[in-house]
Amino acid sequence: MHLYLRPLSASLALLSPIAALAEQPLKPLPTIVVTATRTASTTDETLAPVTVITREEIERKQSQSAMDVLRGTPGLSISNNGGPGKNTSIFLRGAESDHVLVLINGVKAGSATSGTVGFQDIPAEQIERIEIVRGPRSALYGSEAIGGVIQIFTRDGSGPIKPSFSIGGGRYGTSSASASLSGGVGQGWFNASLSGLDTDGFNSCDGKPSPGGAGCFTNEPDKDGYRNVSGSVRAGLRFDNGATADIHWLRTRGDSDFDGTSQNESESIQQLLGGAVRFSPTSAWKMSLSGGRSDDKSDSFKNGVFSSRFDTERVTGSLQNDVSIGANHLLTVGFDYQNDKVDSTVAFALTSRDNDGVFAQYQGSLGAHDLQLALRRDDNEQFGDHNTGSAAWGYRIGNGLRLTASYGAAFKAPTLNELYYPAFGNPNLGPEKSDSTEIGLSGELTGGNWSVNAYKTKIDDLISYNAAISAADNVDQAEIRGFEAVVAKRVDDWNFGVNLTLVDPENRSSGANLGKVLPRRTRRSLNIDVDRDVGQYRFGATLLVEGQRYDDLANARRIGGYATLDLRAEYIITKEWRLQTQLANVFDKEYETASFYNQPGRSLFVTLRYAP
Repeated sequence: MHLYLRPLSASLALLSPIAALAEQPLKPLPTIVVTATRTASTTDETLAPVTVITREEIERKQSQSAMDVLRGTPGLSISNNGGPGKNTSIFLRGAESDHVLVLINGVKAGSATSGTVGFQDIPAEQIERIEIVRGPRSALYGSEAIGGVIQIFTRDGSGPIKPSFSIGGGRYGTSSASASLSGGVGQGWFNASLSGLDTDGFNSCDGKPSPGGAGCFTNEPDKDGYRNVSGSVRAGLRFDNGATADIHWLRTRGDSDFDGTSQNESESIQQLLGGAVRFSPTSAWKMSLSGGRSDDKSDSFKNGVFSSRFDTERVTGSLQNDVSIGANHLLTVGFDYQNDKVDSTVAFALTSRDNDGVFAQYQGSLGAHDLQLALRRDDNEQFGDHNTGSAAWGYRIGNGLRLTASYGAAFKAPTLNELYYPAFGNPNLGPEKSDSTEIGLSGELTGGNWSVNAYKTKIDDLISYNAAISAADNVDQAEIRGFEAVVAKRVDDWNFGVNLTLVDPENRSSGANLGKVLPRRTRRSLNIDVDRDVGQYRFGATLLVEGQRYDDLANARRIGGYATLDLRAEYIITKEWRLQTQLANVFDKEYETASFYNQPGRSLFVTLRYAP
């Protein structure tokens, strides 16, 4: 059976029991998002599949880190090296972990050397909401947005000035605390937050020492703890003429113990400072000027003795103009600037590079038809010019049904590690390139909605190690086919959320690995959320099922599939006070998402929250 027919039959089986539930008279209001088009639009208007995770949902599911918040998202697979605070990779729609563009309050985050963001070090207590856009977005954002874009918004504030705090504790000697002050003063608003987490952890890795080493290549059967202290400030001002200005700051510090031959301790800092000004020269013209600096710093140690340092700095700026042409047409044009720098104990041949990008986008509606067109040209100091484009079309069939189709070209510039890391880097590398096509169908349920999307992505010039030249090279290819089905519905006091992801990330490189599955991505996943309110009580459960995956390109090391069940409960003591408890991994399932790296067993955690 064809790849798209198999998931279609499976998704219909999932949709039918949910759709058959009793209907409610109220329809949920659509959520405003900005990541899909760089302009404000509702989720039912966007032509790209978008998932929005709100502050309410983060607290309801009692998540502790951005990694926890993202787990179970449609189209997203996570690989973690041994629990809280350990290295975490995000694979969106089967693409590489550095094929995901990450923004924090509109500022591009991440390491200039590795090309990734430490999601494990971003506490859930600092997050207001997350927008996940699936599919290529290089025509709007430039490099890295092959699999999609993830944008994190930190906590904001409004209304009367009010404090809030939480304190919690649970298994593995884990304790957490947070406090914030937020509100509005005149035409301004602010939020200031602090949070901390400390855990003794567990043995992160059951590695095999050399000869025949594997995993972390050592055997250190000890507890690998983790400590995190983070803070954020976000504030804004609204002027009488309609203009707005805002600033934001986020700093996270994570100290982690792990198992390794040359390193087993790390101190990492992620810090981001940014701001934006928005105003309207005319009623039809909106202009925004934004910028920021993102720092990613990491020091590594072996039994307390310093080993290495990687400090990267990313400075970005953007000028964007949105011009309304009539009631249903919007033209966006803009310019982006980016400068990456690295300071390390490892010698890099080049420690800084610039990238300039210009982009244009058209969004329009003609009756039942919606259209989005985008073009972008990037000029990178290392690899020169690169052009990308995208086109998306939507048609409202009627009765709440909508058909969408899209095409997008994307690319990723080589990271500084890939270009210059000793004994691996190759300064002659070119960008990795992709072409994606997608078709989707969505509809409304009374009290909910549903959607199905099928896509195909071809990636050329993938970067991997080439033994013939003893360096990185643009030698690999991949073809990824995927299918996603999502259903959300409310029935009386019950909330249901179901999503199914099927993805076939196939290695299309010539040689022994032709036809193999790209490593560490699960090909099948199912996530089911059920929540119910009963007076002062709230109860919920999450079932996550993930199929097998492989740990290597040759598919010689198979990682078995698993299913975990999390239960949660909440007691509303008063309007301001809540007591929460979560029992994660109820059946104490032993599983891995990377070979030899352990994951938490059955864990009870209790949290007390105060929020007026």
